[in-house]
Amino acid sequence: MATKRDFYEILGVPKNASDDEIKKSYRKLAMKHHPDRNQGDASAEVKFKEAKEAYEMLSDPEKRAAYDQYGHAGVDPNMRGAAGAGGFGGFGESFGDIFGDIFGQARRQQGGGRQVFRGNDLSYAMEVTLEEAAAGKKSEIRIPSYDECDTCHGSGAKPGTSPKTCGTCQGQGVVQMRQGFFSVQQTCPHCRGSGKTITDPCAPCHGQGKIKRQKTLEIAIPAGIDDGMRIRSTGNGEPGTNGGPPGDLYIEIRLKKHEVFQRDGDDLHCAVPISFTTAALGGEVSVPTLTGEAAIDLPEGTQTGKQFRLRGKGIKGVRASFPGDLYCHITVETPVKLTEAQRKLLKELDESLKKGGAKHSPTEAGWADKLKNLFS
Repeated sequence: MATKRDFYEILGVPKNASDDEIKKSYRKLAMKHHPDRNQGDASAEVKFKEAKEAYEMLSDPEKRAAYDQYGHAGVDPNMRGAAGAGGFGGFGESFGDIFGDIFGQARRQQGGGRQVFRGNDLSYAMEVTLEEAAAGKKSEIRIPSYDECDTCHGSGAKPGTSPKTCGTCQGQGVVQMRQGFFSVQQTCPHCRGSGKTITDPCAPCHGQGKIKRQKTLEIAIPAGIDDGMRIRSTGNGEPGTNGGPPGDLYIEIRLKKHEVFQRDGDDLHCAVPISFTTAALGGEVSVPTLTGEAAIDLPEGTQTGKQFRLRGKGIKGVRASFPGDLYCHITVETPVKLTEAQRKLLKELDESLKKGGAKHSPTEAGWADKLKNLFS
């Protein structure tokens, strides 16, 4: 089994670090390794989770004291009595369970009653246009929801009957399993931790005590959001079990393909086709932006592939202070479907250009020289 790293080492702080120093270090690491900023980087996700766990332990005075005294065993949730128990903390509780089982004095789960479980998180994929992602929007979505059954009022039992105490765990929701010298506590396999069994389940909800329906949520899409980012809607996941808290809903953003622009972070790129004549003579050309039209001045002799940058005409990302830029990539179109008169004019132009020598086509002339050197 892999050894867990020291919490102070993970956060890069000394053991006598103040609460402010611990918080400052954690925020720095969380920003650096956050999954939204490191898409597809598994190592960054591991480091983010490590930093989160370390901060949760060291920011709590009781947990930090237990960790400083006993190490990871002092805050291990599997060690009963860890992080704040009296006597020997996690170790004392563990040995108490062992000897209690030996002498037939095993204790019940602290606090008694059934186990509770947090609900599962849900995921929802939402498609947005580039314009919507840039400006932000509010959108309504429909998601699965679970409401209390109107027939049994949440009990899960048929009207006129009631759930019975589980005979396997005696209503505790957990059972003690002996494994040699040790005693292991597990969720009761009969009632699945509820502490109750239903012999005559409610027909509409099939004994679940809840009915699946649909509900509408209004989601605020922040301006500048990008493809692959997620929005968290707290408490709108699946409901918990036995009164446990609900999970969360994560809205995953999918950016629709745009007809004109391609997004690269906060920058935008677009192809700008121009005629052969405009490329040769130069002039002002209108180009599209997300907020309207802009103009660029083409110099004479502009070639295909020439790039023009319009500052601030990109997208302001959710974490950016300034918007990105728009890059216009020039594409010179070759004339097609020429008339005889047009063909004649082009031939005359071509003959005139050839008489001028290499000065009219420096790239072509240079390429021809390279071919001569290659085959000579």
